[in-house]
Amino acid sequence: MDYGLAALKLVCAQLRDAKETPSQNALTLSGILFQRAWLQGVLVSASDVFLLDDGTDVIHLSLSGDFRLHPWKTGMYVMVVGGYIVRSGEPPMIKVHKIVDLSPFPDREAMWYLEVIEAYKLFYGPN
Repeated sequence: MDYGLAALKLVCAQLRDAKETPSQNALTLSGILFQRAWLQGVLVSASDVFLLDDGTDVIHLSLSGDFRLHPWKTGMYVMVVGGYIVRSGEPPMIKVHKIVDLSPFPDREAMWYLEVIEAYKLFYGPN
């Protein structure tokens, strides 16, 4: 994992447009090279299979180690940063590096969409 590449602030639906670049072990989206995605959404499944729904799409989360010890519950609003994994014939997945429960902060969901739009305008979109 190249931590010199920023984690892109995205909504799940945008990940469908990411293209693999095997020679660089990364992906591109709108011409930007990345390996990690930063997403926020509601856990719609938090038992054996973890699913995040941000209102645009649903993505699988791969949690390991200490992350599995936390009492994650369906309905929690969380922030996730992790490696984006394209899987042929299966839904895409995020290998979680960081997950934070933002449920105590009810404004975070509304603010998230504004943050994604701002990041797109400032960094990802055409100049």
